[in-house]
Amino acid sequence: MPGLLLPGLPSGLPPGTSPVPPSGLSSGVPPGLPAGLSSGVPAGLLSGWGAGGLAGLSPGRPLHVAGPDGPWEQVHDQLAGQGHALVHTTWGQWLTAALLDPGLRSLLGRDWPRYRQTAAPEGRLRFAVSRMVLKHTAAAVLQVPADALDLAYRPGGRPHLRGLAEAEVSLAHTDELIVVGISRSGPIGVDAEPVTRRPSFELLHPYVCTPDEAAELAALGEDERALRLLHLWTLKEAYTKALGHGMRRRFSAVGFCRDEQGRTVLAGEPDGVARWILATHLVHGRYLVSSARRPPEEIESASRPAPHPLEETGLPPAATLGWQLPGSSGAQPT
Repeated sequence: MPGLLLPGLPSGLPPGTSPVPPSGLSSGVPPGLPAGLSSGVPAGLLSGWGAGGLAGLSPGRPLHVAGPDGPWEQVHDQLAGQGHALVHTTWGQWLTAALLDPGLRSLLGRDWPRYRQTAAPEGRLRFAVSRMVLKHTAAAVLQVPADALDLAYRPGGRPHLRGLAEAEVSLAHTDELIVVGISRSGPIGVDAEPVTRRPSFELLHPYVCTPDEAAELAALGEDERALRLLHLWTLKEAYTKALGHGMRRRFSAVGFCRDEQGRTVLAGEPDGVARWILATHLVHGRYLVSSARRPPEEIESASRPAPHPLEETGLPPAATLGWQLPGSSGAQPT
C-alpha cells in the first residue's frame, strides 16, 4: 500500500475568464479572515503539485456556463453520461439576467421572502444569482422550466429539489465564483475556495486534519502547506455537504489519502472499494473546486455515518476560531 499522499490537482484550465465583479462584490479577500493572506501563489507551485488526479475515476471538469442561455448541451450530456454534472460561473456573467428578469419572483419561489428580507444589496444579489444558477442548471439537465422547480432545504441547510428525489444538488460560492453540482446517481457535495487564501495551519490543523494529515503537512514548506490545507478543507467541506452534515461534522474525523491507482479515497476504506468519488479542480486559475459524490451502487445499501461530536464549545470549528471560510454553509443554506 502506498503511504499517505494528499490528493493533487490536475493541470489545465476550463474555458472562460473571470469578469470584473459587480459593484459591491470584491474579488479580493473577504473581510474577517486572519492576517497573513498572500496576494498570489508562488510561480510553479500549482503546476507542479500532484499532476494525475483521479486516474480514470474523475467526475469530470466543472463546465463553464456564461448565462441562462447556456450553453447547456455539455451539462446535459455530462449528466446523461456520468450521472452527474458540475457547473461553474461568476456573478458578473449572470448579473444582468438576474436584474432584468421579470420572472425573478416566480423563479425564486419560496426563497423570495428571504431575498426581499436581505438588507445588504450585495447580499440580495449573491442570494438571487446563486439560486438562479442552481435552478437553471437543474432545469437544463432535467429538461423542465426553471421556475417549475421548487428548491427547499433539509436540516442543516442542504438544498434539495422538492418532489424530485432522483436528483440531488449542491451549491457553493466564494468571491465572484458560483459552483453547482447536480447528480442523478446519489448524494453530491461541492465546495470552492480562492487559492490565495492562507488559512493558519497552527490554528486549524486540530480541527481540519487527522494526525496523519497534520504530520504530512507539517513537513512541507509554508506555501505548499497552506495550499494543501486549503485543498483538504474544500474536500472535507464537499464530503460533509454530500452527507448532509456540513460543518456540524468535525473535519478531523475524516481523512483522505490516495489508493494504489492514485485515486483520492477516504482513509481506512478497503482496497479497491470506492464508496465516494472525490475530485479537486483548478478553475479560472484562481479557485480550488472540490466535489464528492457516492457511486450509484452504494446508494441503496449505504447508511450515513453519525456526526462526530463537536468541540466542547458546541460551535463548528470555524466559528470556534472566530472566522469562517467562504463557501461554507454552516448551519444555514448558502
